[in-house]
Amino acid sequence: MTKRLSFDSVEVGDDLPPLRLTLSNEQVRDYAVAADMPGGRFFSDEAAQAEGLPGQIVPGNLSLALFSRLLGAWGAGVRLKRLSATFRALVRPNVPLVLNAVVVEKHLSDHGNFVECDLVLENADGDRLVTGTATVALP
Repeated sequence: MTKRLSFDSVEVGDDLPPLRLTLSNEQVRDYAVAADMPGGRFFSDEAAQAEGLPGQIVPGNLSLALFSRLLGAWGAGVRLKRLSATFRALVRPNVPLVLNAVVVEKHLSDHGNFVECDLVLENADGDRLVTGTATVALP
């Protein structure tokens, strides 16, 4: 059962439970097909290398989807309002990844209860591949 979150139960400095995963070549390719993404870089090492890359890469949109997954898994009642990211390095399939988030701000407005989070997608060596920020609404 997913824990129900509320604005009052969250504090600045709280860490979200990390998301650990490894994307396979097939998962990346399937995502690129489903998203109708052009470019061989998402389909195979050979096609990506022909484009001057070291091998198949993970689409940036998929990295954003993983951030969304991290936030959604935090608890029931989380509604994503805004998500932004800075792509610092290539995300590759078959590499263990860790996604983390921390609550950095809380604020109330006439439009709801909002929590701001800083996000990081790292490889197993701790290299920050993608960083981001998100605003979520909580009951």
